[in-house]
This record gives sequence, C-alpha cells and structure tokens, in this order.
Amino acid sequence: MGVRLHLPASFLPLTLGILTLLPHSLLGKAVDEGNSRNSELLQRVKRGWVWNQFFVLEEYTGLEPLYIGKLHSDMDKGDGSIKYILTGEGAGSTFTIDDGTGDIHAIQRLDREVKSQYVLRAQARNRLTDRPLEPESEFIVKIQDINDNEPKFLDGPYQASVPEMSKIGTSVIQVTATDADDPTYGNSARVVYSILEGQPYFSVDAKTGVVRVSLADMDRETRENYTVVIQAKDMGGQLGGLAGTTTVNITLSDVNDNPPMFDQRLYQMSVPESAPVGSVVGRIWARDRDIGVNAEMKYSIIDGDGRDTFDISTDPTNLFGIITVKKPLNFESKPSYTLKVEGTNTHLDPSFRHRGNFKDVTIVHVSVEDVDEPPLFDQPAYYVELPEDAEIGTVVKMVSARDPDSANNTVRYSIERSSDPEKFFYIEITSGSLMTVRLLDREEIGWHNITVLAMEMNNPTQISSVTVAVKVLDVNDNPPSLAHYMDTYVCENAKAGQLIQTVTAVDPDDPLGGQHFYYSLAPEAANNPNFTLRDNQDNTAWILTRRGGWSQQDQTVFYLPVFVSDGEQPVQTSTSTLTVRLCSCDHEGNVMTCNAEAYSLSSTKTKVLLPCFICSVMILLMLSLRSHRKKPYLCDEEENVHENIVRYDDEGGGEEDTEAFDIAAMWNPREVHHPLGKVRKDMLPEIESLSRYVPQVCVVGGGGDSNVHGYVLAKLLEADMDPCAPPYDSLQTYAYEGEGSVAESLSSLQSGASNTDHEYDYLNDWGPRFKKLAEMYAVCLDVSV
Repeated sequence: MGVRLHLPASFLPLTLGILTLLPHSLLGKAVDEGNSRNSELLQRVKRGWVWNQFFVLEEYTGLEPLYIGKLHSDMDKGDGSIKYILTGEGAGSTFTIDDGTGDIHAIQRLDREVKSQYVLRAQARNRLTDRPLEPESEFIVKIQDINDNEPKFLDGPYQASVPEMSKIGTSVIQVTATDADDPTYGNSARVVYSILEGQPYFSVDAKTGVVRVSLADMDRETRENYTVVIQAKDMGGQLGGLAGTTTVNITLSDVNDNPPMFDQRLYQMSVPESAPVGSVVGRIWARDRDIGVNAEMKYSIIDGDGRDTFDISTDPTNLFGIITVKKPLNFESKPSYTLKVEGTNTHLDPSFRHRGNFKDVTIVHVSVEDVDEPPLFDQPAYYVELPEDAEIGTVVKMVSARDPDSANNTVRYSIERSSDPEKFFYIEITSGSLMTVRLLDREEIGWHNITVLAMEMNNPTQISSVTVAVKVLDVNDNPPSLAHYMDTYVCENAKAGQLIQTVTAVDPDDPLGGQHFYYSLAPEAANNPNFTLRDNQDNTAWILTRRGGWSQQDQTVFYLPVFVSDGEQPVQTSTSTLTVRLCSCDHEGNVMTCNAEAYSLSSTKTKVLLPCFICSVMILLMLSLRSHRKKPYLCDEEENVHENIVRYDDEGGGEEDTEAFDIAAMWNPREVHHPLGKVRKDMLPEIESLSRYVPQVCVVGGGGDSNVHGYVLAKLLEADMDPCAPPYDSLQTYAYEGEGSVAESLSSLQSGASNTDHEYDYLNDWGPRFKKLAEMYAVCLDVSV
C-alpha cells in the first residue's frame, strides 16, 4: 500500500524540498488497545499513509477557502467506501476536510503572530461500518510568516535626563523596539534604529538603540528641554520595511557651573531704633542661574562698622540672606551702619572651579530711624535696706530716669499704686526722691516691692517702669512675752524645790544673733515665800516651789509676776502674771480636785462691775461728743488758722474770702508746732496732688524748715494725725459767710455757744456734695444715742 500526498501546485516548490516519508513509529501516534484488536480482525498489513506537515502562508485574503492539501489512502478505491475524519486544533472551525476526497481547506484567516502552527489528526474509516481502516495519525500545519508587523516601542514615550555640559558620547538612555514577525524567517524582525528629530544635539546607535550626546557644552541655563524622535525599521532598514517611532523627552539636569552675583552693589535699609533684638532689617539675594542645591547660598558679614550690631542668616529656602538686629540700637549714639556682606555657594563642583570662586560681595547701608522712646532709668532695678524705725519723710532712694531722645524731655515720677496699695511710700514728682509717709513695721511687712513709673512731660504715652525692692531691717521694738498658757497648778503634797512649770518666751523681732531671753521674778515678787524662778540660760525658765506644807484652807490661788527681757539694744522687757492654783493630787501627782471658790468669787465681781464700767464709758463718750459737736472743727488756735494750705473743691465765699489768708505766714513755719498724735485711719494724705502744684526741690532727710514744700507736707501729716480734723484733704475756714447756697452758712464759728442738740438729717437732702458730711454726722448721732 502506498501513500500519495496531493498539495496545491503553488506549494510544490516550497514543499518538495522538505517533505519526506518517515516510518509511522517516528511520526505517528501509538495505537490504543481497541484499535489493535480491530486491526487484528482486518489483518495487519503495512501502513498505507504517513502524515508529516503542511505549510501555509498567513494572512490569506481570498474569498474562497484556502486549499491546503489532500489526504489519500491506498485502500481508497474511489468507490466512496472510505470516510476521512479530521480532528485536533482548529478542526471544524479553522480547518475542514472533505470526508470523501480528503481535501483539506482553511476557512479562517490565519495569523502567525496569533498561532504559528496547528496539530491535527486524520483517520480513514469504513463508511458503512465506521470501522477504522488505518490507525489515527498526526500531522502539523505550520503558518509561514510574512512581514506584516512594524516594530513597536512598548515602553515609549521615554523620559530621560543628562547633566548639562556633558561630553560628546555621554549615554542618555537606551530605547528598544519589538517586531512581532518571525525573527528566524528572513529579515522581517531585523530592526535598525535612526534619529528623525533631535539633531545635532543627540544621536542613536543603529543596532543597540542607545541615545548619546552629540553636541558638547549644552547649557541648561540656555535651553533645558529637548525632544528626540527615534525610528525603528525592520527588514534591516531596506526599502519596503515597516517602521515605528517613539519620542524621547530629554532634560538637562543642573550642575553648579554659574557663580552667584548680587542683583545690587549697594543696598539701602532702615530700621527703627526701638526694634528689639532679633528683628528683621531686610533681605539680600545673590542670584545664581543654577537651581536646587547648586543655587543654595551662605551669607556672612565680613567687614563694616555694624558687624557686631547686626547679624545675617539664610532663609529656609537657602537663597536669601536675612539681616537681623543683634544688639540694641540707639539713634542718638549712632544713626547709621555699613555692612560688607559676602555670599558663597554651599555646594561646589570641582569640575568647574576654573570658572572662579563662586562667591560675590555687596555693601549694605543701614539707617537707624529715631523714635520717641520712653524714659530710661539709670539702673535696671533698685535695692534698698531701710530700718523699720525710719521716721516719716525719710528718703529711701533717689531714682533717676532720663529721656534718651535728642529732645531730652522732662521726666515726671509716680508710684504704681497696685505695688503699694497701703501707701507706705511717696515719690517726689520731679526729683524722683522716694520717701516714707507711714511708719514701717517689719513684723507686718518685711519687703516692699515698689514699681516706680517715669513719664515724659510732653508725651504721657511714653512711660517706663523700674522696681525698687525695699527690705525692712529689724529693730528691737517688740518686748518678749511668755508663750503658751499662763495658768498652772501646784499639788498640796508638793515639797520645796519641786518643778511645777517650765516657761518660755516669744518675740516677733528677729535679731541677727538669734533670740536670747532673760527671766526673773518681778521686783515686787523677788522675795516670794512660795515660789522661785530659775533661768536655765537656754531661753527657758523653771518655776519651783520654795516651801512645802500647802493647804487649800490657807490659799487656793497664787499670782506670780514673771519678768522677761531680751538681749538686743534697746532692751525690751515685759512682765506677765502666772496664775498658780493649789490642787489636791494623788501620790503620782495627778490632779484630783481644785478649789474653784476664788474663781467663782472673781467671776461674780466681774459680772457686777462690768455693767457699771460700760455705763461710765458711755456717759463719758456722750459728753465728749456733745462738746465736740458744739465746737468748730478746728483744733488749732485761731491766730494760726490762716497757716493751713487750702485746696478748693467747691465754691468759696467770693473775693472777700482772700482776706482770711496771709501767705507770709507760710514762710515762718516755726510759729506753730503741735506734737503729732495718733495717725488717722480714715484718711491718708494726698501728697501727690499737692506736689503737682507746689514747685520744690528734693527733700532729703526731712530737714529744711524754710522749705515751703516741707512745711506743707508736715502740716498735712499733722492734720491727718489729728483726730479732731474733719475728713477732708485740707481744712478751710471762712471769715465771710457764703450766700446763694442751698446749705446756707456752713460755718461753725457761732455754734460753740449753743448747747442744743442738732438734727442733721437735712444734710441728706443737699445732694452728693454733702454726702460725706451727712455720713459723718449720722455716725456721731448713732454713737450719742
């Protein structure tokens, strides 16, 4: 049996050279067991067909199915008894076979780039019995390539960068094109690269696709971006080959090839003299054509008379130089400064050192603007130590402030009242003399932190302050006294020399060497037959019995005066009475009972005498108030009335009122001098208000009797300490009765002869001007009632 393979005539030149007949054992597929049994029934004979492979060109575009070949078995007698069956890849969909003739056709368009070959199986069967006449055999249909695909750049377009000033031949990027055609068949997939756009700056290697620099010294500052078009052509670049293109966007990266340069050779700046340290004066810029780190700068002041007064730093962008104030400015001392500033690149490229030092220098002129500054104290703070027994009017400290401006305005001083709420101090408004106006007490307030204000006379908004710390030094002005309880007891069975009490003393003073107390019995009790005192020399003392044989029937209560003195100068002493009760005690000294008869009797006497004492005091107080109410509120003698300084808050009696004053008397303050009494608690002297109107010089040490201001101050203090004076800033007496007032006459000169009680409720109807007077007399009436 032979094999005949019929192929189309157009394929014969192509297939005759490769078509061979091979044994089925090399090309065919093993026959399964079922087919073996059928073969044995049909008598096993030499195989009559062998399939190898068919070749067909891709991309057939004809209208009829493409004839691939014909299968024929030697057993086929042409009577139609044999049926040919085709199975495998694409059988029935891509390939069909005529089951009677064995002709194979392609009914679909074939594309090698989609599928390059198909594996099919063929078998000849009896048409009537469907029994296989031959074992199933396998053959291959290969799709032959044609140049139908152009090269493609799968990764395009491309982005690349290369440093500026690169040398010729510097590699930039490699591009790759892919051709889907068969690289083993002809030149369909052989790609050649060329550059269509981007010359003369760049070139491309025809075989590798590497893009390189082809022009030296390309400058980013001149041109930064380039677009290069690359072509890839198959068929080795021959005519008729297919081509594809891509774009390469190339950016020149910066290198530090340009030195910095200031945009100005002279900068003019100004700053107010009040600018605090750290204030920004201005900024400068050394321009650099480079970018990024290659343009970063470092600035420094290398010369000039302001290098110690100003500082320069780089801003967060590292491009600009920021000039700031380093030390306080003063227009009056130096109105302008000159700075020599250098700007240097921080990142240098050694390849370009031949181009220079990459630095530049400029001059900055800074003008200091004059501003109205507040007064300036000669010290940032003051510290003073003052003994607590300092007299009123003692000068504590002389503070001094001046106007730092060229105008040198006059400065006025005052005390910030919140720092001295109880008004212990007063400051002279023009001289700055800080003095006391109240007695100090270290035991009450040990430190005074006074805030002194200085204000320009011509510009009240310009105010400065300074702290004056006054430490009150201790003076031994408090007597010691016994501490704890002043009562103790002694047992009836106590013997002579027995300790009944340990006494200690306290003293609010705080001497430098510490407290040291001395104890003894008062002189009147020095020879006390019952008790004695022993000073232990350790600030304690013992109370001891001097005898035994105590009996409550004889006496139950003993009073023992104890004398205590301190060891400082001037020595302060006190006498305290220790009450000793006689009690019945057990053998261990525990109190059992004490006779309280003496205490009951004492309490009864107190209950009887106390109401009598209260009544006596009230009678004396009423008589005193009536006498004072009927007298004018004037404690000075009439011939000295005109020596008082008067400040008018209300309308007076008219022009004739001036006859009551004789200014000449103020120049002889020695005429009248009254001892100062108890300080008034309801009113403090308004010394500040007087100092505004009375020009004077500094009062030092409280001296100078001929000084008007000192005299006025003394009279004010005297009035404030006089309990007889009304609660006014000063005392005004009228020699002429006023007219036209709803209150009519306010004089009390003619009321002294009358002993008649007055009702003062009408004062409440006179309005707010008489509110204080109404309150004062209302208090007097309540007390008298």
